[in-house]
Formats: sequence, C-alpha cells, structure tokens
Amino acid sequence: MRRLRWPDLRNARDLGGIPTIDGGRIRERALIRTDNHSRLGTAGVAAIGAYGVTRVIDLRWEWEAAKYPSPLAGDERYRLVPACFDPTGDEEIPPDSYRLMVDASRDRLAAALSAIAEAPPGGVVLHCHAGRDRTGVVVALALHVAGVSTESIAVDYALTDSSPPAMIANTFAHLEARYGGVAEYLVGSGVPPGHLAAIRARLT
Repeated sequence: MRRLRWPDLRNARDLGGIPTIDGGRIRERALIRTDNHSRLGTAGVAAIGAYGVTRVIDLRWEWEAAKYPSPLAGDERYRLVPACFDPTGDEEIPPDSYRLMVDASRDRLAAALSAIAEAPPGGVVLHCHAGRDRTGVVVALALHVAGVSTESIAVDYALTDSSPPAMIANTFAHLEARYGGVAEYLVGSGVPPGHLAAIRARLT
C-alpha cells in the first residue's frame, strides 16, 4: 500500500501490494481509499482521472453529499452509496468494534460491495467524510473477500488517524460468531456470490 499525494486530499492510499493469504498481493490501482472530495479542485480531479479511476463510490449520506458536494457528483464515474445508518441519529459506534454498523446496515454495506463488483474495469475509489469508519469497514470487507488476512487488514486500517487495529479484528470476530463469517454475512445481506468472485478477480 502507498500514500497518494493527490491535491486537496489528506488521506489517500492505494491498497495495492497488501499480501493475500494465498501468497499473492492486491493489485495496484485497483482499490483506493480517501477522505471526502468536497475540497477537490481541478488538479485533484485530474489526478484521480490520471490514475485510471473509473468509479468513485461516495459512502456518505445524502445530506452530507448535499452539504459538502463532490465536484465529481455529476460525473459518470460517481456513485452515491450511503454505507450505514445516519450518523446524525442516536446510535454511536462502540469503542471496540463496528458490530452495530454491520448489524444495522446490512443492506447498505451489501450495496457498497456490489458497487465495487459492478464497477467498470479500472480503479475504484472509496470515500466517506474522514475516510475512516465507513470507508474502513467497506475496505475491510472487500479486502477480506479478496483473501487478505485479518492482521493485514487491521494494519492498513490503523494507518488512518492511528485507528485502533482491534476494531477490525473484533468486527470480524463478531461476523464469525453471529453470521458464520464474512462471506456468509455478505451473501446473507444480499451480495450475490458472483459479486464476491468479481471483487476477488478485480483486486487480485
């Protein structure tokens, strides 16, 4: 993985190079995570295009996207796919895992994973507001589908604002205990098995 010096973004990383448990690696320029794009100027938009990005998946809620609009919102590459319950509600993310998010937002997380699978050939950018919680969960699920170990996923997650890696490990433990595993959780949430295969193929 490597940090990208894209103009106007503070938390952009190409997830290429992360090892998979079968000895392979995540493909470079296949999956990129960033913070929100509301500050992007012409140079930042150009950098995204020059990197071969064909799909930008905005995981924010509609009100966030309206208040802090992305300059790519009218672009054919852009998709708004809110990934979890509305953060303006009473719910709070537990301090030790994302179990509330994955339990309460199954259909939304399934839609986000399917958006990755259905993207045209090229790079996929995922972002929410800060690029940590919602982006972190969707990236973690996608990397797990692609065959990355929990330990390696947690290492990447921890690169964002010193986020505690135990959040990812505990979330996966919850998915294993309650649903039988990540794949079982995703299929049960509405992700077609063919989409899981498509994610593996595009990321590896």
